[in-house]
Amino acid sequence: MFNKNIKIGNKTVGQGENTFIVAELSGNHNGDYNRAIEIIHAAAEAGADAVKLQTYTADTITIDCDKPWFMTSEGSLWEGRTLHDLYKEAYTPWEWHQGLMEEAKKLGMECFSSPFDFTAVDYLENLDVPAYKIASFEINDIPLIRKIAKLHKPIIFATGIAYEEDIQLALDTCKEEGNEDVILLKCVSAYPTPYEMVNLRMMQGLAEKYDCIVGLSDHTPGSVVATGSVALGAKMIEKHLTLDRSAGGVDDAFSMEPSEFAEMVKNVRILEKALGSYEYSLSDKQASERRLSRSLFVVKDIKAGEKLTPDNVRSIRPGNGMHTKYYEEVLGMTAIGDIEKGTPLSWDLIK
Repeated sequence: MFNKNIKIGNKTVGQGENTFIVAELSGNHNGDYNRAIEIIHAAAEAGADAVKLQTYTADTITIDCDKPWFMTSEGSLWEGRTLHDLYKEAYTPWEWHQGLMEEAKKLGMECFSSPFDFTAVDYLENLDVPAYKIASFEINDIPLIRKIAKLHKPIIFATGIAYEEDIQLALDTCKEEGNEDVILLKCVSAYPTPYEMVNLRMMQGLAEKYDCIVGLSDHTPGSVVATGSVALGAKMIEKHLTLDRSAGGVDDAFSMEPSEFAEMVKNVRILEKALGSYEYSLSDKQASERRLSRSLFVVKDIKAGEKLTPDNVRSIRPGNGMHTKYYEEVLGMTAIGDIEKGTPLSWDLIK
């Protein structure tokens, strides 16, 4: 199992560390810089470790065309729109990036982004981002991955629409450039994601097959799936955050509100404490409670020379007497001297 830790800015992701929790801003700013700042503050108050942006324009991610393959998927939240129109509404203005990143940093969080073309990478490098996220739909953009890998910063891959060969090729590309600081996020590219589509156990398969730190980019309603992922080894969780799910923004409908995000963080931290270690051992508290366990006691007065029987010796609480495994062995033995009721049975009292 992968046991290398990865630094993202001043924070560490990996074994022995708390789960790294990322608040995805996406297009939930709804075109309002002050709203974006409010979301960043909400992320900090909720306990997020980082904020993630998306760096593209409609023209860097697609083209303005209404041919069928440039239309959004049927049944999606954005059905009937061109990709260009959707991205034009959802994009985060590049001139906001520096201010948003500085605000996140001021609040004790890291801030990084998903770039969608070379110009976005160059722009983000000028802002000295601590890591890069490759969105699921870009996991097969090998030139983009190679350019980022050469920067030798951590790369986080969403695997939502990836075949195994896509993941392997992306990782091989990173290795070719001497960059093995890679995190794989289990992801389902459905917004929102039905619970039955999550297949959370696949996250463990990713860790074993690719020997990487793994986590979850989650689009399900609520926090159950995200919290549960920690028990299966997630070291990073990414969830969309908005101020108000009913605000009508492009991603608002499947995003968490601040109180929900805070509850998720709280429950993740509780689960981390509860997971403990693989070792089978008792805590000092548990060991001390063994005194209340069962043992063999004299439950009726026994005279010297009298035999031990089920009537005068029993397995009861507490644990001061002989181990119960000797019960059948001591029956029929005799008392060396008088034994008073309530005495813990011991070998020196019988023969």
